[in-house]
Amino acid sequence: MSVARAERLVNLVLCLLSTRQYLTAERIRGIVPGYADAPSDDAFFRTFERDKTELRELGVPLEVGRNSAFDAIDGYRIARRDYELGDISLEPDETTAVALAVRLWDSPELTGAAHGALLKLRAAGIDVDQQAPTVVESKVRTSEPAFGPLLAAVQARQAVSFDYRRPSPTELRTRTIEPWGVVSWKGRWYVVGHDRDRKAPRCFRLSRVVGDVRAIGRTEAFERPTGINLLDFVASTGGEPPARSTATLWVARNRAAGLRRRAKVIGQRVVDGVEGDDVQLDLGYPDSAVSWIAGFGPDVLVIEPDVLRKAVLERLLAIAGEVAVP
Repeated sequence: MSVARAERLVNLVLCLLSTRQYLTAERIRGIVPGYADAPSDDAFFRTFERDKTELRELGVPLEVGRNSAFDAIDGYRIARRDYELGDISLEPDETTAVALAVRLWDSPELTGAAHGALLKLRAAGIDVDQQAPTVVESKVRTSEPAFGPLLAAVQARQAVSFDYRRPSPTELRTRTIEPWGVVSWKGRWYVVGHDRDRKAPRCFRLSRVVGDVRAIGRTEAFERPTGINLLDFVASTGGEPPARSTATLWVARNRAAGLRRRAKVIGQRVVDGVEGDDVQLDLGYPDSAVSWIAGFGPDVLVIEPDVLRKAVLERLLAIAGEVAVP
């Protein structure tokens, strides 16, 4: 937003707050700085309509009405009772909880909102010490690419579909859900919602979502059921219980000792002129092993299953893109 537009919006809010009468658009044009510069009536009304839309999207309660039955044109005002923030009273432990919540969030999607809430509390006279000592120092991290699109879908009440990697048998399936919320349980993120294919509530671990999350249909297409605790739902179902699986990998000779300690050698082969061993590895958490295997770089290649091989390749390509030098 340009500085001139921001100043015009602030002046418009102050103008509509300071009057008890409804002000017509023409009256506002003569009072609020910035509108008089419009080159024509059409240009002014277009600008005024955009500004009204902007204020409504920001949550400013614009009232539309007429001062008397003899008025032929609608006017505008802002009622202070609807606009002003009510008194906020927080106990010391509650202010500490707010500060702690701000410190915990570590994602672009939520950091701005958390700090915005902190700023509003301070503006209302609530002393929130963000630097107060606390025994909790961990960060709530949201590194999964699916987090942002799913959170947006929850807020918009819009159905989504995505490819989902099941732990056992290891395969990809397309899921279509009406997302109710995104929650963290035991260090992992889950989306909870109504699975349209199964016609029942389900939860899905975000780290198993493969590729893009695709929005389906219109927004505000469903209502979240009342009385459901998403965290309790995930805890009661255990997310999706991990199932052990076996992977076959190629490991370069005398390399990746940490992986070799957990694996069983079943053969030898040469890959791109490099001697190595084929090994079998039991994985209790196949999805969490992706980053671990990718950390060995070119010393380890996944032979099967194919889903694990593709997931490790995607992780390596993502790392290469992050460190690439233009």
